[in-house]
Amino acid sequence: MEFLAKKYLFTPGPVAVAPKVLLTMGQPMTHHRLPEFSEILKEIRENLKYLFQTQKEVYFFASSGTGAMEAAIVNLFSPGDKVIVVVGGKFGKRWLELSQTYGLNPVAIEITWGEAVDPEYVKKTIEKNPDTKGILIQACETSTGVKHPVKEIAEITKDKETVLVVDAITALGVYDLPMDKWGLDVVITGSQKALSLPPGLSFIALSDKAWNLIENSKLPKYYFNLKKEKKAYEKDTTAFTPAVSLLLGLREMLKRIREIGLENLFKYYATQAKACREAVKALGLELFAKVPSESLTVVKAPENFKVGELLNFLKNKLGIIFAGGQEHLKGKIIRITHMGDQSPFDLLIAISSLEIGLNLFGYPVELGKGVKAAEEILQDYIKETLL
Repeated sequence: MEFLAKKYLFTPGPVAVAPKVLLTMGQPMTHHRLPEFSEILKEIRENLKYLFQTQKEVYFFASSGTGAMEAAIVNLFSPGDKVIVVVGGKFGKRWLELSQTYGLNPVAIEITWGEAVDPEYVKKTIEKNPDTKGILIQACETSTGVKHPVKEIAEITKDKETVLVVDAITALGVYDLPMDKWGLDVVITGSQKALSLPPGLSFIALSDKAWNLIENSKLPKYYFNLKKEKKAYEKDTTAFTPAVSLLLGLREMLKRIREIGLENLFKYYATQAKACREAVKALGLELFAKVPSESLTVVKAPENFKVGELLNFLKNKLGIIFAGGQEHLKGKIIRITHMGDQSPFDLLIAISSLEIGLNLFGYPVELGKGVKAAEEILQDYIKETLL
């Protein structure tokens, strides 16, 4: 039988959604062509600029984040265009697959899963391929928890025609990623991560350099057509029917982010991530990512440990839902998110359930040791910010 009815979602997307936001999305349906909805769109657009730290428009589609990734490919490039793709996880592979699907000429930089790409190697790859139109990379590779050095890579591309396309789906809103300041040409995110919404919205913002490429793109596009969306935005509407209820939830979340402030938000995520990492290390476990993101903590499972059985037990019996590994990392890692409607005390629940689970499935740990390590960090944060 299930031990508890209450469930805690600690997966890196979808994430837990705040009750107030759920209630907002449950409002009676409105029509997306009414003047009052155009006013809502204007508010959303301005607050998206704040989130992306850009003066450029941020466009959205009714899709998962992959939709915005596809939009980047079909709007920026033409068949045969050369692109450099950083492949260090499941979603780096997605960039590669999208490039191949649309007949681009991808040059893959294959790196070991769990490691971040070396900017110098990217620079050398560009020098060997001077006709490169774009670099496709993740800010945070969700499958490994790695943070890639997009700021340093932007320094390489800023004076070149090559555009830097950043999948920030598990990064934007978690740590500082200023689009205009760093010179990021394309930034993409999705609703089910740091925006703490259900899946179903994707977002894309583009620099002037990226728009120059759009003017010459020869790939087919219909729904994911940014020129159509640009024309619609000029009339304070969207080209196609938007995800109305999700946008109402987005409006609520963007207002909350404004109220909190990006600097405070980044500090909170950094604290959650540090507390979780210190807890993991206190339990004698290793972190998987060499350069970990603040978005999630990825734990390397002990040798021959039954990860799948542990995750199923926690989910089915205790209501604690972590994520496992993907592809060859299945059964080898445990992923714990810090995104979504999550308080410091939710994190302590995650850690305590991990401690109990480890003990029950044959990896003895001292109960409370991880929780104590996390509490010490969280206590300092609470004292500094609330007292």
